[in-house]
Amino acid sequence: MEDKDYKVKLEIFEGPLDLLLYLIKKDEIDIYDVSIGRITKQYLDYIDTFKMLNIEVASEFIVMAANLMYIKSRELLPQTQQPPEDDADEEDPRWELIRQLVEYKKFKDAAMFLGTQEVKADEFFATTPELPDLSAPPPDVVGQVGIFDLIQAFQKVLKRFENSTDIREIVSDRFTVADKIEHLLETIVIGSRVRFDSLFSSAASRVEVIVTFLAMLELMKLNHLMVEQEKMLGDIVVIRPAL
Repeated sequence: MEDKDYKVKLEIFEGPLDLLLYLIKKDEIDIYDVSIGRITKQYLDYIDTFKMLNIEVASEFIVMAANLMYIKSRELLPQTQQPPEDDADEEDPRWELIRQLVEYKKFKDAAMFLGTQEVKADEFFATTPELPDLSAPPPDVVGQVGIFDLIQAFQKVLKRFENSTDIREIVSDRFTVADKIEHLLETIVIGSRVRFDSLFSSAASRVEVIVTFLAMLELMKLNHLMVEQEKMLGDIVVIRPAL
């Protein structure tokens, strides 16, 4: 692949706790029921995908990966062989991480509520401030797609080629990001909406999927493409707006 050194310059405003909360919500489990083994594997899969795409990640993502692996290793040890923790009151090594996630989610939910109220305030004049109900779950924000959603959708497409290596070697030098950018602009006409996975239906190898995804990310940075979801964690739709 000619673009093997192509590096995606994306601003990832979410941090490692955002990724963990995303994985928990995707699995539809309670924070207190988190399986460290499962979430560690999913987290490391995301880090590996970022590396595969040459997407730069902040150092705190690597620190969290090391912390998850440490917690997982502690869970595998018998209780009699647990390492001493001077400041730990609980026997379960997950609790410190769970506390961080619970507290972080409270702040995120509060910030989302305040953001929603700010939008409403632009349309109405209130004489009495409304007291926030922080115990209620925040409403799903339809239409917003983050980098974690895109990576998840990309991983699903890539799984089609998990056991395919021969074809990849044969066609690996046929594709460049520039070629795929041109192809996507020809495929997605102005004003149209197409499903994310349909853009990879004709891909014959992992390399072609990767290069196509990189081309899509580049077009998104240039505002030539937009992505939406009809519902939280739902199917992703790619839109080419009129410039």
